[in-house]
Amino acid sequence: MFSVNVPVSGRTKQLANRIHPDLIQFQRMRDRHTLVLKRFDDSLLERGLSPNQQVAAFRHLLRPLAANTAPFTVRATHIDTFDEPPVGSAPVVYLAIESEPLMEFHRRLVSEFGPIDGLEGEKYTPHVTLARGGATAVADRLSEMTVDPIEWRVTSLDIWDPQFREIAGRISLTE
Repeated sequence: MFSVNVPVSGRTKQLANRIHPDLIQFQRMRDRHTLVLKRFDDSLLERGLSPNQQVAAFRHLLRPLAANTAPFTVRATHIDTFDEPPVGSAPVVYLAIESEPLMEFHRRLVSEFGPIDGLEGEKYTPHVTLARGGATAVADRLSEMTVDPIEWRVTSLDIWDPQFREIAGRISLTE
């Protein structure tokens, strides 16, 4: 499943490094931090497209929406948990993100392409996953930790290729 992600600031990665001793206690710790804006069901693309053709098709679908979206600011405010995530192991420890322009852009993408059930639309919680599948007590301790808010400007979006687990393309936001 392809996704469109917001590039994460270096300060977010520094925070994850700072709390690394707590995060290694979880079953899975993220080494690549992402802020998913929208996931795309594979049915959106024609079957038989090469990886390069798939990325080009996503760029073609997303450019009109990105062209009408000005760069915007997002803010990481605190550490929180999903105690019962819709998929995967629990708990999930994440960095909570606040941004009305991000939410509005997500709603536009969902309106255009439909939601992924259980994860998007009304269920969408913008976040950066730090770790998952560990002791609830450690997750609770992390969620009580005070962190300085981290704010950054979003000027582009990344297209994430699930097959190769890498950024396969970038789309600029323009005013």
